[in-house]
Formats: sequence, structure tokens, C-alpha cells
Amino acid sequence: MATVSFKGATRYYAGVDKPAVDRLDLEVNDGEFLVLVGPSGCGKSTTLRMLAGLEGVDEGQVHIGSRDVTELPPKDRDIAMVFQNYALYPHMTVAENIGFHLKINKTPKAERAKLVAEAAELLDLTAFLDRKPAKLSGGQRQRVAMGRAIVRRPQVFCMDEPLSNLDAKLRVQTRTQIASLQRRLGVTTIYVTHDQVEAMTMGDRVAVLKDGALQQCDTPIGLFAKPANVFVAGFIGSPAMNLLPRGDHILGVRPEGWRITEPGEGIAATVEVVEELGSDQYLYCATPDHDVPLTVRTPGMASWQRGDRIGLVPLSDAVHRFDAATGERLPE
Repeated sequence: MATVSFKGATRYYAGVDKPAVDRLDLEVNDGEFLVLVGPSGCGKSTTLRMLAGLEGVDEGQVHIGSRDVTELPPKDRDIAMVFQNYALYPHMTVAENIGFHLKINKTPKAERAKLVAEAAELLDLTAFLDRKPAKLSGGQRQRVAMGRAIVRRPQVFCMDEPLSNLDAKLRVQTRTQIASLQRRLGVTTIYVTHDQVEAMTMGDRVAVLKDGALQQCDTPIGLFAKPANVFVAGFIGSPAMNLLPRGDHILGVRPEGWRITEPGEGIAATVEVVEELGSDQYLYCATPDHDVPLTVRTPGMASWQRGDRIGLVPLSDAVHRFDAATGERLPE
């Protein structure tokens, strides 16, 4: 296990003026599960690939533990990578896939079998060791890919959107398994996803990227409670935070931060869509005076209907304010 440090790490691509990753300073603690999240093209996968040695570092440094690995080839970095496409060998059994790198490294057969069996038990794959990948579900294939990484006993796991090929139900189940497994193994893990719900439910800390620049790195609670700027405020949270321009500042209120009142009090709104989820209900409202649609969370099975006219008052402890010019959070 080891810490990971990006020190002013920058990556340019040919023909593009702006860097894909721009002077990234980021410290990942020993044994931490850190998630890199952001929209497509924000630099999160490039960051992971710079750590793995699959992308060059044009400026700055990357450290694993006390070692500067900036110029080291991937094989000398002591990391294991898990990709979204599993990258399993179709002609090999599960056991052979898991133990492939051990065989390449000439690990004795008995030790190899022991390590494969331990990984299979951790991942609930013992009953499938003799099967070929074609006979497995998507979730099982991803667990085989995880097993192949685990047996290498690396200092760092790098995971690049490993759940993106799974259906919604299986994603929820598998992300729980991955987070639980990482905590049992205690291996420093950097995990890339574009799904902020996935990020918030898995990471010890979450680093939010935009246009190659780090916007904020904090615990999920810290990101949700005190977003550093308008971008983080709008990106973290589902549904997203409501953002209302107010001249020199922007007012932010999450969907659960409203008190619904009679028309004439607070912000005038008209319910346009009611989304019933059972435990919660979301009202998507038009605000003619402000020309900004607002989302309001209410208890499930409430009686609100399309066309209802309401007033919306933000709760005093649910208000966030951001500078209209810079987008940065204003002091409270």
C-alpha cells in the first residue's frame, strides 16, 4: 500500500491548446478510496492513465509512496488496472484469467493456485473457476477482472469506469461489492466515473474535475454541504441544486431546501411535472418572475398535481451563495 501524489501534473495532447489535465495537485492517502468524477472530457481518465504510465506527464510529477514514478514504465509502478471492458481472455477459464499475471511472472504453481483460490473466495467466484468468460454474466466478468488485479497485490488499484457496461440494477449491486472489498483489502484505490451518484456512494473522498482542472476534493458530505463553486454545486446532487441569479451573486438551494407555501409568499411557481418515486416526490416547477425552472423534493405520495400554483421559500440553513462573476462560494 502507498500514498499517491500528483504534483503540478499536466498533460497536453497534440493539436489542442488547452491541457487535458492542468497543473493537478492531489494527494491520495494510504489505503484511501478516492473517486475522480466529472463530465466527459474533464481529464479524469487521463489523470488515471498518467498514474498508470499509459499517458505521459508533460509537466510536474507523479509519486507512488516515496518513489517518483513520472518516467517509469507501467510495469515498474506496482499498480493494477481494472478497465470497463473487462479485458478477459475468452479461451481461458476464470482460474486461468485470474492467475494469468502470476503465471507470466513464474509464480510457483502451488502458490498461484492458493492466491487464485483466495481471490475467488473474496469475490464469490469459487463455483465458477472452471468456466470460460462467455458463460458468465457481466457482473461476474467484472469480478474476474477484479480478481486478476487482487492477486498481483499491488500498491495501488486504478479503476477506469469499471461498471459502465453493467445494467442499472447490477451497477448498484457491484459498486457496493467493490467498495466493501476495497475496505477489506485496504489497498489505495483511484476510481474514475462520470456518475456522481456512484462517486458519492463509493468514495472516502471525491475529486471533481472540469476542463482538466481540479475544482474541489472533499468527503461526499463536504461536497454536498459546502460546494466550492457553482460548477460543483450543480454537478453534485441528484436532482441538481437549483441556481437562481441574484445580481451580484447566485443563490443555490437544493430540492429538499424549500418550504412550500401559499401563492403570494416567496417565489411564485407553477407545478409542471410531478415525479412520483414512492419514498419521495419531485415537483418540477416554472417560475415566471425569474425564468428559472426549480426542482422541489416533497414526501412521497403527496397530493400535488400538474398546474398547482405554489409559493417557494428557501429554508434558512439550506441557502448557498456564489459570486456571480467568479462562481466561487461566498463566505457565510
